[in-house]
Amino acid sequence: MAKTSMGKLSRRALLAGTAGAVGAKLLPAQDATKDPTKVQGDLARELGERSRFEEPRRTFFSSTRSASNTPLQDLEGIITPADLHFERHHAGVPEIDPDSYSLLIHGMVERPRTFTLADLKRFPAVAMTRFLECSGNGFRTYRNPDEHKEETVQQVEGLTSTSEWIGVAVATLFKEVGVLPGAKWFLAEAMDAAVMTRSIPIEKGWDDALIAYGQNGEAIRPEQGYPARLFLPGFEGSSNVKWIRRIEVADKPFMTREETSKYTDPLPDGTARMFSFVMDTKSIITYPSYPMTLTDNRFREIKGLAWSGRGKIVRVDVSTDGGQHWEKARLQDPVLPKCHTRFRFGWHWDGEQATIMSRATDETGQTQPTHAELRKVRGPGTVFYYNQILAWTVRRDGSIVYGENA
Repeated sequence: MAKTSMGKLSRRALLAGTAGAVGAKLLPAQDATKDPTKVQGDLARELGERSRFEEPRRTFFSSTRSASNTPLQDLEGIITPADLHFERHHAGVPEIDPDSYSLLIHGMVERPRTFTLADLKRFPAVAMTRFLECSGNGFRTYRNPDEHKEETVQQVEGLTSTSEWIGVAVATLFKEVGVLPGAKWFLAEAMDAAVMTRSIPIEKGWDDALIAYGQNGEAIRPEQGYPARLFLPGFEGSSNVKWIRRIEVADKPFMTREETSKYTDPLPDGTARMFSFVMDTKSIITYPSYPMTLTDNRFREIKGLAWSGRGKIVRVDVSTDGGQHWEKARLQDPVLPKCHTRFRFGWHWDGEQATIMSRATDETGQTQPTHAELRKVRGPGTVFYYNQILAWTVRRDGSIVYGENA
């Protein structure tokens, strides 16, 4: 510790030393004569790590599907750490050498061209903070809500995450190759073992589509499409083709396997919605939720996330009595289009059983339906696009389970 000129400890030094020692493990002292960038022990690392007291993890909701869920209930703000971003892939994660990577754009264009990763990075970069969501997110609690009372936020809605995505605008590449008049669609093809392919409306390419090579300030992670992926803000996850290697421009959709036998929405009358793309308005309360337990009837904040593929969230209402009455929650900045938005609502739990719900509305006016309303329109067998109002029931003993009147 520092000393005064008389050799005694100063009051300031004593307080600083005491504060630093309480509840903390002292790190090894540095030798001031050494290069501070060559610190010994644990004072500096090539890669930072989370505190050992923090252990967020992705979870796998099925042993037979290549997917993992983001721990939404453990996160703050709107950005999902890259290593906690949900995963969904159809045939494993390919290992691709960025030096050998290329993207071909051809079809209804004046100048077909192949772009290397270095070529893509020479164009003006675009950055945007947007959510990404699997269109099957929430399927279990839609199909059989009474069988999933003991499920976490992560299990219920964990196939969605938000990142800052960095890359080159698809519109820039379209201008570079000269997309011809009459072009209506483009095919995005992956270089994974599944050769994932999807038809995308050309308007989306001209609007806000991205060939992303960066995520949250670093190179995009392998399971998210390294070294480059298609990113379509607000569109269903499967259309955001990862490990993209080819774009073919055409005047009609390509009717690939993934948009005929897969990723269509069966309806009660035997027909199906195709090329739905845009994710609907959704929300979920992240606190309090299962498996948390409320230990006393005091004031607390109900907190959660809302999002929409159509634009900004403009309002979230919260009910603490199973939907009989609704009150407006506070939206936490930043509120961005096609992005997770935090909401907060003050609540005093009185110790009686209560069912808490959230209901989001976006800037187009779309508001979440009830489970019964959605089921009436889509039917019990629909496979995608579940945006019904979700609920948690707080029991008298403070325990919490998923669903209404549990």
